Amino acid sequence: MMNIPKRYNHKEVEEKWYKFWEENGFFKADPDDDSRPRYTISMPPPNVTGIIHIGHVLNNTLQDILIRWRRLQGFNVLWQPGTDHAGIATQNVVEKELAKEGKTRFDVGREEFVRRVWKWKEEYGSRIINQLKRLGVSADWSRAKFTMDPDMYRAVIEAFVRLFEKGLIYRGVRIINWCPRCGTALADDEVEHEEHDGHLWYIRYPLVDEPDRFIVVATTRPETYLGDTAVAVHPDDERYKHLIGKKVRLPMVDWIRKSYAIGNQEPVDVPPEIPIIADELVDPEFGTGAVKVTPAHDPNDYEMGMKHNLPFVLVMNKDARMNENAGPYRGMDRYEARERIVEELKQLNFIEKIEAHKHSVGHCYRCHTVIEPYLSEQWFVKMRPLAEPAIEAVRKGEIRIIPKRFEKIYFHWLENVRDWCISRQIWWGHRIPVYYCKDCGEITVSVEHPNVCPKCGSPNIEQDEDVLDTWFSSWLWPFSTLGWPEKTKWLEKFYPNDVLVSGWDILFFWVARMVMAGYEFMKEKPFTDIYLHGLVRDERGEKISKSKGNFIDPIEYMERYGADALRVSIVLALPEGQDLRFGEKRMEGGRNFANKIWNASRLLLLKSEGFEWKGLPDKLELEDRWILTRLNETIKAVTDGLEAFEFNKVANQLYDFFWHEYCDWYLEAIKPRLADDRRDSALAVAFYVLERYLKLLHPIMPY
Repeated sequence: MMNIPKRYNHKEVEEKWYKFWEENGFFKADPDDDSRPRYTISMPPPNVTGIIHIGHVLNNTLQDILIRWRRLQGFNVLWQPGTDHAGIATQNVVEKELAKEGKTRFDVGREEFVRRVWKWKEEYGSRIINQLKRLGVSADWSRAKFTMDPDMYRAVIEAFVRLFEKGLIYRGVRIINWCPRCGTALADDEVEHEEHDGHLWYIRYPLVDEPDRFIVVATTRPETYLGDTAVAVHPDDERYKHLIGKKVRLPMVDWIRKSYAIGNQEPVDVPPEIPIIADELVDPEFGTGAVKVTPAHDPNDYEMGMKHNLPFVLVMNKDARMNENAGPYRGMDRYEARERIVEELKQLNFIEKIEAHKHSVGHCYRCHTVIEPYLSEQWFVKMRPLAEPAIEAVRKGEIRIIPKRFEKIYFHWLENVRDWCISRQIWWGHRIPVYYCKDCGEITVSVEHPNVCPKCGSPNIEQDEDVLDTWFSSWLWPFSTLGWPEKTKWLEKFYPNDVLVSGWDILFFWVARMVMAGYEFMKEKPFTDIYLHGLVRDERGEKISKSKGNFIDPIEYMERYGADALRVSIVLALPEGQDLRFGEKRMEGGRNFANKIWNASRLLLLKSEGFEWKGLPDKLELEDRWILTRLNETIKAVTDGLEAFEFNKVANQLYDFFWHEYCDWYLEAIKPRLADDRRDSALAVAFYVLERYLKLLHPIMPY
């Protein structure tokens, strides 16, 4: 008599079988195998700083379902894994470690700091890989890449140089998003906008020729009025037409400010008297219809400043403290300066009124500090020429976005794309391959580090201090991981990818940029299908975060319930393209399903002593024919569903077939046969269906 436990114990199963799969090379792809169709997915590389979160579980489970399903069909499958160096995030982690020693990165210097980051990466960088393995992820780990591996570095530098030589990378002075906490520029897509309950301050600017008369402007940022170089009104606004061309005086400002030098310009003195200009960018319905123009601290004002040839006056340093242009407020934090300025304007009767005002405020996506629009010299990629082929690819159907409704968002972003700020003022990352001769000023952009200046022969050369945006390495991921810029057999065999599975939240950060990079560097799409899934929220539909106390720990769930229960639970909860609600109640359902499979299998095994499989019986009972028909129908439904990326539908079909049709109906129907001389024919059909069902289920529940 067999001794089979009554309950499924995932701890006795998972580690053993995963080790068996990996040791036997079941996850490996073969670039030399031309006998089978190939199938490729590139894993979105998780940050090396990270531990697995519930979003990783969803994303990697969906990929693993596709990968295991294609292997089951006989494909030569490559699931390319790797991790991202996560520039700012990783640097912040190591800076916190330094702070425990009472030091900053500037105390230890760049070389030592970078050495410490590499040491941290070697010690902790494999955590998330091991956690993904515990989930059952069947990637080809022998090919795992890190975005700062030597071959990946070569690809990044090659891409930069090629774009520079085509005139698609340039250095320029623009308004950028500046994080005072991280001390670096951020791309537009790295800024998270949140609604804040703030204020509109209505400030009186006295006319120079008529000091007793004022033009009133409304602003959410009174501390930046010290950098105003104009007041703007709409050219068709009848209220202000007679004032266009006149000048106003900045209230309380009795000092000369210095402009920011752009290009070959020299800094100029900027007096407190500023012009009233007309510009169609002004919204006559906002505030009073007259707005302050601060070209060095606002992107729209920057455009007006360029258009009207206004001086650019920075009133803050990069640490968000006021600078010498702020006069008596120099050295104050921006918010301290705001309070002091508003109070003094009130005392001198320059504040007409203050209104409550809800408005959007940008925050750093890493540290959540309020970002500062800041005039700065940075490196940029010209995006419009790169965006056009990416737009056409989706319009013509070369690339499919699923669900289709995300196409509208994709098109809107690419059709309105702004140049990408790619330089970061941090130390961890790919250093920009630009070299400056300290003797003659020659600038060299090169894949290799030059030993001497190509113009004057001087060895006195310094590399640009900045590093590249993390996404600049990630956008090359579908082909850099396969050996590009070299023409490797891996690249020839497995590019382009078949599908990309990603959360919709990085459609701009990563997905659209990969499409652009594919057409620019490979002259071909990077993947055929883009499947975008929703984000995981808690059971109340709220965003998950440790600060809210609703963090879902996948490791704890796998420890208590098992990887299979976690995988099936999250897929059963997944609505197409929508955010999903998830919590412990769903995990209990997944555990119960795993136990149901175990108990059904246990029942048959306990009844099978002396049974010998000889194929399906010649004579099938009615219930046998019915369950075999339903099995074949389920196989077709699952195949069609996976072809259409209908993961939730497939999971529910498999769940319903097993629980309600196989267990509740078929096994109950054959119980009398299991007790008489018809046992073997019943067991033959029951085992036949069970074996095929488990193969069909294994992409979702591999253990």
